[in-house]
Amino acid sequence: MLVDSHCHLNFPELAANLPAIKQSMQDNGVGYALCISVTLPDFPQVLALAETNDHFYASVGVHPDYENIEEPSVATLLALANHPKVIAIGETGLDYFRLTGDLEWQRTRFRNHIRAAIQCGKPLIIHTRNAAEDTLRIMTEENAQQVGGVMHCFTENLDVALQAIALGFHISFSGIVTFKNASTIKEVAQSVPLDRVLVETDSPYLAPVPYRGKINQPSYVKYVAEEIAKLRGISFEEVSAATTENFFRLFKYATP
Repeated sequence: MLVDSHCHLNFPELAANLPAIKQSMQDNGVGYALCISVTLPDFPQVLALAETNDHFYASVGVHPDYENIEEPSVATLLALANHPKVIAIGETGLDYFRLTGDLEWQRTRFRNHIRAAIQCGKPLIIHTRNAAEDTLRIMTEENAQQVGGVMHCFTENLDVALQAIALGFHISFSGIVTFKNASTIKEVAQSVPLDRVLVETDSPYLAPVPYRGKINQPSYVKYVAEEIAKLRGISFEEVSAATTENFFRLFKYATP
């Protein structure tokens, strides 16, 4: 069995086809999915998916790409996280790729998520793009190692991965690892300890080969696991078992 540790099933591309998506998950051995929050107004949709589907879970958080929206205070995050199907805080972090200028508001938002995660004891889901140095610095300053979490859709080098692992974090690989030119990510997938590896789709984005360029869905996470198995020279079953065990060990409020 596999777990898709990061997907956006409330997004329109997927929400309209949920019965077919769930059937495809079943057909491909994907037993669970973590539905990720990116804004506070959309959080009720994410939570509803988790409440109405036994094998779906939810996170609560505000993505760093969203500017000029309701900011998530620590108190707000804690209140929304106080639900048995909310198993993580995020998606949070820093993104210096899409936005420029004074991004101190991103860093403040990130710190609030880390503080909320530590207070409620639920792990962090971290997004970082073109911002690895500041991301790791803030994680260290805010003692994110107290709660741990996952560096989702990892696209950095092995040194960044090892620094994150030293802080108690897992490394999650998306369909990017199947792309022919993703040599740096392939190296990370080969090298990091297997007990710190998760797999995800980030669907509806980043569909893996052989569906690259199409709408992604949780069942396609098996192609990510197959590529990791190939890179590491181990069986698909070993990767599947390890990443599923890792998921439930990290997200302790989820129950297999």
